[in-house]
Amino acid sequence: MKKIELEIVALSHSITQSHSYAVVLGEVNGLRRLPIVIGGFEAQAIAVALERMNPSRPLTHDLMKNFMIAFNVELHEIVINDLQEGIFYSQLICSSANDTVEIDSRTSDALALAVRFGCPIYTYENILEKAGVLMDDEQQGKTTAALEAPIPEPVHGRDDLKKMSLTELNSLLSEVLESEDYIKAIAIRDEIKSRGGK
Repeated sequence: MKKIELEIVALSHSITQSHSYAVVLGEVNGLRRLPIVIGGFEAQAIAVALERMNPSRPLTHDLMKNFMIAFNVELHEIVINDLQEGIFYSQLICSSANDTVEIDSRTSDALALAVRFGCPIYTYENILEKAGVLMDDEQQGKTTAALEAPIPEPVHGRDDLKKMSLTELNSLLSEVLESEDYIKAIAIRDEIKSRGGK
């Protein structure tokens, strides 16, 4: 079966499930989107890697990457290979000096590793047909901004962040980084950057 390459195009709060997030995968050179509901921890792990943030201590997926590198295991690709009752199943395609293996994985964990390794993400036509959303060119233009909106819901609402001074924002950023809440940190950092801060 022919594999179709995907890329992460958005990460946002899930509309359908509270306390969950949705990662939206887009077909490379295509108009189909594949939304997948994931947990908050996994969303944070993906967001940290996408934003190239450096946590003070390694997150679980960073530890996994370090472990794989230490033992000369390469992650070549991930494949979202099944969909049953609304749940996506994935495999990590890995190799060592002697062998290539396929390891079953939760899709959210596979995506968090794919972002860290910079490896391709694939799925199959039947999965895109079942769960994908086709966007025409007009929808593509209208929704790109919405899809690329940042996921964080900061400690304070966005309006509250806009009312804070740069000193207050930097102090709040230090607090949330200390508590390792990287999703909130991204929103605060973005507000600081929008004002020309670093």
